[in-house]
Amino acid sequence: MDAERELGKIADAVSACKKCELHHSRSKGVPGEGPSGAEIMFIGEGPGFHENRQGRPFVGAAGDFLVELLAGIGLKREQVFITNVVKCRPPGNRDPQPDELQACAPFLERQLQIINPKVIVTLGRFSMAKFIPNAKISDIHGQPVRIKGMMVMPFYHPAAALHRPSLRSVVEEDFAKLPALIKDVGDIPVYQPEKPLEDDNHAEQLSMF
Repeated sequence: MDAERELGKIADAVSACKKCELHHSRSKGVPGEGPSGAEIMFIGEGPGFHENRQGRPFVGAAGDFLVELLAGIGLKREQVFITNVVKCRPPGNRDPQPDELQACAPFLERQLQIINPKVIVTLGRFSMAKFIPNAKISDIHGQPVRIKGMMVMPFYHPAAALHRPSLRSVVEEDFAKLPALIKDVGDIPVYQPEKPLEDDNHAEQLSMF
């Protein structure tokens, strides 16, 4: 499999997608960016104003803060893969709706299959909920768990720290854990949900790629 080509197919499919109402206000789809061999995959919630115009994730103020956080642990933006749970901007930056999350799910799942990162970092409660449903981000942020063979680290969204300065040090402390986490992937505990996780079956939808 040519990973870069497969990611390109996903990007093309995102740009043409009309599975939910978000395509009506889309200037550019925002499939995500980064190397196909990235060890870390950051998953945010949805594109904002600047992302919608440029077609790139995290290019506004939250993106600048993310670059700063990465630099603090010796990483560059170009070394990680960055995407969102929805690939088109929700109007007015509102929360993604359930049908929108469902429509975009196959894109993200295919990206996960292709990149197969060592660590998945969820940024915000909607991306966290994809892997760890019914949890409170205030309770579990910065605590890595293994889910369906994947290493997941839930973080606050960088934008949250911009809106609530008291969270800035919390976000910085969580990011500081990443280098050691990558080295000690095998020691991360398996997540034990209160209810069994259901296996999503998107085989038919994924066949589009």
